[in-house]
Amino acid sequence: MDKAAFIVVFTTVPDKISGERIAQALVESRVAACASLCLPCESTYWWQGAVSRETEHTLIIKTTARLYPAVEQKIRELHPYEVPEIIALPILRGSQPYLNWIASETRSD
Repeated sequence: MDKAAFIVVFTTVPDKISGERIAQALVESRVAACASLCLPCESTYWWQGAVSRETEHTLIIKTTARLYPAVEQKIRELHPYEVPEIIALPILRGSQPYLNWIASETRSD
């Protein structure tokens, strides 16, 4: 599989429980090989005409570009936010054994 076929998807969640639920669903459904829930951070952003500041957790999801639509759909189904952050970045370089692992642990259909 071409290296350009791999992506990292980011989403932020309001709490650890939400992140764990989304991570579990993504990996169990095999649309992601791994989802890493990171320590809390402070996010500052515009929402409904005002600057907001909240503590959030970041979920880093390793998958393939082909599976992005399924990842986005699953996040939208489970995410508590009205407008969740869901962004994907290409993996430009990576360890070939790790990329092979992502490919082998995600569904092939």
